[in-house]
Amino acid sequence: MAKKESSFINMVLTLFIVTGVAALALGGVYNLTKEPIALAKKAKLENAISNVIPEFDTLNEFKVMPATGKDSITFYRAFYKDSLVGTAIKTYTYEGFSGFISIMAGFSPDGIILNTAVLEHKETPGLGDKMDINKSEWSNWFKNKNPKDFDLRVTKKGGDVDAITAATISSSAFCDAMRRAYKTYESEKGGTK
Repeated sequence: MAKKESSFINMVLTLFIVTGVAALALGGVYNLTKEPIALAKKAKLENAISNVIPEFDTLNEFKVMPATGKDSITFYRAFYKDSLVGTAIKTYTYEGFSGFISIMAGFSPDGIILNTAVLEHKETPGLGDKMDINKSEWSNWFKNKNPKDFDLRVTKKGGDVDAITAATISSSAFCDAMRRAYKTYESEKGGTK
């Protein structure tokens, strides 16, 4: 078998073939994993809603643009036998040490914080990631607190929340997301506006 002579056209043709095969392979992997990833995200969201508000049989979802922030937040008003039992709010902040943080905050019909759940973050392992209930008890600071008389800022900024040790930025960002959720909840009258 005769060896082909290297030429610019042969090299470009080979490069296009390799690139085409790689693109097809990546497209195939994307198509195979797209649905399982979407299902996993949906399950995580549903689990977070269930963890931050009491048992419910009906859930109404709508989006609201907060007074502060770049994106809308999502309200999930939960009812049990036609009575409002709570509102889960998917809120966010861009002020984390590593940027974006997404949180699910649960509020009772009278505005008390029931619970929180971290949905997404890229905070430092062992430090900022302690905001996640699976990593530490820090997020319990917010349980059963009424933001009308509990300042949702870290103590370093004059608030009532003790920051995670060595993770003041992450703690402050978590508080920012919680304030955004509460202020929007109040402006929407608990989602009944």
